[in-house]
Parts: sequence; C-alpha cells; structure tokens
Amino acid sequence: MPGYYVPSKAYNGYTLFAPLSGGGAWLVDMQGRFVHHWELKLLPAAHGVLLPNGHLLYAGKPSDAPLEFGGIGGELLELDWDGNELWKYEDPYMHHDFQRLPNGNTVFLRWVKTPDDIAARVKGGVAGTEREGIMWADSFREIKPEGEVVWEWLGYEHLDPEADPICPLCWRAEWTHTNSCFALPDGNILTALLTLNEIVIIDKATGNFKWRWGKGELAHPHNPNMLANGNILVFDNGSHRPSSTTNPYGMIGFSRVLEVEPKTNNIVWEFKDETTLRFNASFISGCQRLPNGNTLISDGPSGRFFEITTQKELAWEYTNPLYIMGDSILGYNNAVFLSHRYGPDYPGLKGQTLDPNKFELTLRKKPADEKKTLEKRLSRLGY
Repeated sequence: MPGYYVPSKAYNGYTLFAPLSGGGAWLVDMQGRFVHHWELKLLPAAHGVLLPNGHLLYAGKPSDAPLEFGGIGGELLELDWDGNELWKYEDPYMHHDFQRLPNGNTVFLRWVKTPDDIAARVKGGVAGTEREGIMWADSFREIKPEGEVVWEWLGYEHLDPEADPICPLCWRAEWTHTNSCFALPDGNILTALLTLNEIVIIDKATGNFKWRWGKGELAHPHNPNMLANGNILVFDNGSHRPSSTTNPYGMIGFSRVLEVEPKTNNIVWEFKDETTLRFNASFISGCQRLPNGNTLISDGPSGRFFEITTQKELAWEYTNPLYIMGDSILGYNNAVFLSHRYGPDYPGLKGQTLDPNKFELTLRKKPADEKKTLEKRLSRLGY
C-alpha cells in the first residue's frame, strides 16, 4: 500500500522504477500494488523508461564495467512487454541517462578522457584524486538504430579549465559528472553539470552552451527537464551546498525542486519540505511535472516517491519496499535513481495486462554476511 493517497488530488496512473541494487523494473498502481515486472539480468546503470510502443528502454550495468563511477552502464536494451530483447547497443563508457528520439535514433551520455594538457589546467577538486592520473569528461552521442554514430559532443571542447572549476569538495577523476539527457523539440540538449552546480542547454549545431544557470543557487543538481510552458524543472539535491547570505549554514543539507524561467532566470516555483531535514536526497533523484499540474518527486536514496499539488499539498506517497544488498557503500538499501509516472491513457499501456493480483510480496531471511560487509566498509575507509 502507498504511504499516503488522496485520489481526488493525485494524478492517476502507474509508476515505473528500477531499484539500483537489482530486482528488475517494476510498475505499481496508485494503491502501491505491483502490476508488472521486467526481470533483468543487469543492475541498472540508472533507470528505464516505458516507450510509447510499450517497450522498456533500459540502461544496464555489466559486472566488468571499466570505471567504478556512479551511473556507469555499458548496455542499452530495448525489451518488449514480456521481457524479450529486441535491440541492444553496447558501449562500456555509457552512463546515467539516454533518450529515444522521435526519428528512432537514441542519444546517450558517455565518459571520455580529458586531454592531459587540458586536465592539468582545470581548477578545483581535491588535489591528487584523478583516476590513475586521468580526468574523465562527459560526451553525448546520437546513434541510429543500427549503431552508427551521427552526432557527438565532447564536453572538454566547450568548457573553460579556469572558468569552469570542479566543486572544491569533489574528486578530480571527473570534470562535470553530467547526469541527465533531455532532448528538446529543437534538437538541443538540456542537461546538468553536477560538479559545476549548473544546468545548461547545449546548442546541437555548434556544441556551445546556449543557456547556463545555477551558480550560487544549485548544489549538485539532477534531472532537469523542460515543461510545456518552456520553463525548466530541476531537482536541486543540496550536496556540498555552500553557505550564503540566505543560507549561512551550508553544512545543513536539504533538497528542493525548482521551476526556472529561462528567459529571466527567475525561480517561479519552489518546493522544499516544511520540515527541511526530512527532505535531503544527497545524490541521484528526480522530478516530473504531471499533466494535472502536480509534481512527482523521487527522493532517490530513500526510495521514496511522492506527488505534490501546485499548492504543495501531498497527494500520494510510496516507498520502494524492495531492500536489496548493494555494494559496500550502500549496503542493504532500497535506493532508486528516479521514477516515472504514466497515465492510464499512455500509448505504451494500451492493451497491456496490469494485474495487481499477479505478484505477492513476501518476507525472506536476511543473509548473515554483516561481518563481511562491515570489513569492506572499513577497508574503504583505510582501516
């Protein structure tokens, strides 16, 4: 059951999510009942989306990924409703996010090495934390269904090593840790440069930044997406939020969701919990504006999804009940990169069977490996 549900205020539909530590991809109804499941062999690089044709487009993380970075992937899979593989694209340096374009092409994020002469000039970050002497930058690629690359953007060609410094508390293994891919109707790309605390629009024709915003406002943001009115919705995580005149206690973390008007750079709507410390998602997470004006918010680390009205009233709340053993950092967790809501009239759900009686949630005994997990955590801390 959901933690809270007001049918008269919520946007009815089905919510898709894929736990970061495994368990496949799930659809739940407004009552919090599982109605469909895709069994997946690979952990999610981040998430999956339901395409209008009813297929799941999902980024998977092979066990032999070459980089141990958050969001690393390696396989992009398209599965039908029954989980049959229809399409696959492999690239060991894919990460975080992707989007299927109207023309059938797919655009996605990937890591590339920053040339040494450029990396040496990049300001900020914790000294000496490059990965085996390498600073990785971000790239976007667009491919045709057969895998042909038709467009590529290399971040290090359009960033300034001095004017675009890394957050002073982050490592120097990554320049920007770009985490989102939102293709706009005009073909340009909206994304978030996490370690620069900015969201940007990349001009696809020139590769230059058409719009940048966030310095002094955002703290390690995720999931910017453009609304029908041309404004941008973004999840402001709050990690490493600096102190300011309006927030003199930067060490106190809190998250919020903002709607920004690009024409004026003004914040026209903001949500943060009245009990500020209750909403503090330090990483992953996202936000989605629903057709009725409500906003679906994914508090990723806690696996909590909640829907609020324009007046910031709670309309629906659900917490992922699947706690799964993760890596030595996350341990047992129910973390989810982000969730997606689809209305009952969404084309991808047309004619599909959504049976709340098909699945039964049962308890199982937790494996007795706490000592091993503790040893791993202590090892990572240098003990």
